[in-house]
Amino acid sequence: MEDHSTNPSIMEPRPQHPLHQIAETPTHKLLLKQWLKEEELILNRISLKETQIDSVRNEVTQLYIFFFLFHSLTLLLLFSSSSRDPISCSRSWIPSLILVLCSLGMIWAVRYKSETESHLEKLLEREKEDAKLLGKCVEELKKKGLEFDLLKEVDALRRAKSLRVEAKVVEKWSSRDFVTLFFFSVSCLVLGLMRVVLCN
Repeated sequence: MEDHSTNPSIMEPRPQHPLHQIAETPTHKLLLKQWLKEEELILNRISLKETQIDSVRNEVTQLYIFFFLFHSLTLLLLFSSSSRDPISCSRSWIPSLILVLCSLGMIWAVRYKSETESHLEKLLEREKEDAKLLGKCVEELKKKGLEFDLLKEVDALRRAKSLRVEAKVVEKWSSRDFVTLFFFSVSCLVLGLMRVVLCN
C-alpha cells in the first residue's frame, strides 16, 4: 500500500502568492505603494484636465454665439437708425471702425481659447499615456512578486517617460485656422453690408 505521508509532491511547500511576497519585502511593498499613489494622482489630474477642457469648450461656444448676436444686432440697429435718421456716408467710418475692432477682439478670443483647448488636450493625452504605462508596471509587479526586477523595470519606466516623443503631424491648415478665416470673412461681409446700408 502506497504511503501518502512520504509522497514528495504533497510534502513540498507551495510557492507564496506574488502579493504575499511583495508584502514581506519592504522595497517591493514601498514601490507598490508609491506607484498606486502616483496612479491615483495621475487619475485626479486626468479628471481635472477633462473638466478644464469642457469649461474651455463652453467658453468657445459662448464666444461663437456672442459673435453672431453682436453682428446681427449691429446690422439691425444701423438699418433701423439709418431709415429714421440717415447718417452721412462720410461719418460711416466710426461704426465701421467699432465693428472692426470688436470683430478682431472676438476673433482673437476664439483663437486664444481654441489654442488653450488644444494645449489641454495634449496634456491630457500625456497623462493618459503615463497612467497606461504605470498601470502596466503595477500589473507586472503584482503578477511577478519577487521575480520583478526593480532596477530593470524602474529604469525602463524612467526611460519610457524621458524618451517619449510626441508624434507631431505637420499640418498646413488646422480647424482653428478655418474657424478664424470664417469669422474674418463674416466680419468683412457685415462691414460691407454696413457700408451699403449707411451710404445708400
